Amino acid sequence: MLQSSPLRLHFLHSVLFLTFLLFFSSFELSTEVDMTVEKENNGLDNYAFALEGRFCDLPDSGEDLDSSIDEDNNKLAYCVTDVPPWYLCILLGTQHCLTAFGGIIAIPLILSQGLCLQHDGLTQSHLISTIFFVSGICTLLQVTFGIRLPILQGGTFTLLAPSMAMLSMPEWTCPAWTQNASLVNTTSAEFTEVWQSRMRALQGSIIVGSLFQVFVGFSGLIGLFVRFIGPLTIAPTISLIGLSLFDSAGSSAGNHWGISSMTTALIILFSQYLRHISVPFPTYNKHKKLHTSRIYVFQILPVLLGITLSWLICYILTSCNVLPADPDHYGYLARTDLKGNVIEQAPWFTLPYPGQWGIPTVSLAGVVGILAGVISSMIESVGDYHACARLSGAPPPPKHAINRGIGIEGLGCLLAGAWGTGNGTTSYSENVGALGITKVGSRVVIVASGVLMIVMGVLGKVGAIFTTIPSPVMGGMFMVMFGVICAAGVSNLQYTDMNSSRNIFIFGFSMFTGLVIPNWILKNPKAIATGVVELDQMLQVLLTTSMFVGGFFGFILDNTVPGTKQERGILAWNKAHEDDCSNTLESGEVYSLPFGISSSFSSVSWLRYIPFCPPGLQNSLEPKQPLENLQSSQFNIGMGQ
Repeated sequence: MLQSSPLRLHFLHSVLFLTFLLFFSSFELSTEVDMTVEKENNGLDNYAFALEGRFCDLPDSGEDLDSSIDEDNNKLAYCVTDVPPWYLCILLGTQHCLTAFGGIIAIPLILSQGLCLQHDGLTQSHLISTIFFVSGICTLLQVTFGIRLPILQGGTFTLLAPSMAMLSMPEWTCPAWTQNASLVNTTSAEFTEVWQSRMRALQGSIIVGSLFQVFVGFSGLIGLFVRFIGPLTIAPTISLIGLSLFDSAGSSAGNHWGISSMTTALIILFSQYLRHISVPFPTYNKHKKLHTSRIYVFQILPVLLGITLSWLICYILTSCNVLPADPDHYGYLARTDLKGNVIEQAPWFTLPYPGQWGIPTVSLAGVVGILAGVISSMIESVGDYHACARLSGAPPPPKHAINRGIGIEGLGCLLAGAWGTGNGTTSYSENVGALGITKVGSRVVIVASGVLMIVMGVLGKVGAIFTTIPSPVMGGMFMVMFGVICAAGVSNLQYTDMNSSRNIFIFGFSMFTGLVIPNWILKNPKAIATGVVELDQMLQVLLTTSMFVGGFFGFILDNTVPGTKQERGILAWNKAHEDDCSNTLESGEVYSLPFGISSSFSSVSWLRYIPFCPPGLQNSLEPKQPLENLQSSQFNIGMGQ
């Protein structure tokens, strides 16, 4: 039996809340989207989306396309500058928020281990509310003043690895009593100082590290970085982010392997085996009135579906007293009543603010570690910009837009550090993929997502609901999520010649050293003793950050070991970003500054020399080039060219 009837009621409210989100996000597509399935000769499914609204072509991504693919597959209902109906903006904005749900809530829950907050659900809910709030603000800044593409901003795993490395240093190791729930008094001044001192150290490091990203972006130096960083640097860096978090995934999943395995199996079932299965949902529009449309809900929301079902099963097992009630017994942490009072204690409304955990502190070791994550985040975001432009019907982003995007991301990390999320912000690849599903590339939809995330951050009960998810359920999700991150890194090798012994050596050596060196340093923390405390701390953080070690060796070897640009994958890497821009919107219309700023400063000729300002400000009042004339235009990547 659950401990009390109010607790049962709180959990039912939580399940009803997530069920509503699932239904709402599925129903949102059925209000405007009629999806039909065509079978290719090879037996694979192809999706044709017939949406109401103005269609525009997506840029072709390949030279040879199967003739059996319906031409409407390559159409958008709303391009990047279009404004869909307000209700569609809200519905699709909700969809984008749910797509980012897993990554956003996973970061504070993982960080809570290093911050000694495993047994303080109320503070975890505050962290979740804060990261939602800041992600919403950063999304609005990016869409309005940054890259100006429909791309969502949220927490980044590239900063999670160096953060956890910093918190694993001897001076920040959690006291033994904080690991025992019976000894933790979450309201005591001693416990509050334990976790807030660690959070303040993280905040200071993130703020200083983000200033570097702001400088690189707004000064236009991102092109210099990209010139020397290729697939053999990116692949081990991104892959080791996922591999370095295996301990967090194993610790959470190991609290009940049955529950975690079930969660993993459900997510795999929904995302891989059932993704082509459509589910009928009621639909209403002015033409067809009330009817049903088939929605690919398993393809859209596999993570949220898997977590919700596993959570519900854990609730049933807890209600039937199948899971042990003794904290010393295996499986106790799979119960759903461990943090039930958090929902009751959490305020309905909360307003996160800068410095809410105190004045940030700065350490050299933390800053250097964060810098390694910031550089990785910048390179990853540049790739996301180009993918987002292609899927939203926009030309490839020019140099000034990329500079602004990276600069605004740095500003977002600075805000995240000031507010105290314990993390930064970056562009979300998952939401870029969602554009291909919904066929709605309007940036107004992402503005709606940003506003919604701010609202979720203000509603304290929402963050509290997410903290009650049992640890094994989150562990099952981590198994899938971190595995995908690792594979995403390896996928960058497609641009290189992997028949080359040179490339095989560089990648293999970078990956192996990225695992061996951090593991050895963690087991021998006193091995680094230069006599300078600050230097020891800096080396400790860097050498225990797998992504830095692997990326460093990949960078050095790839730029020093002889090899052609084709062999290294540089030519294919650059070509992948030079998409055909025919039948897309004019670059100035998409990437110019908003609110008439371009027109207002059109007479100021020296603005063309500012790296983040459109070079054509002085011509912004001239008639725009017809869309069909763009076929002969050349849009370069704008990085070092």
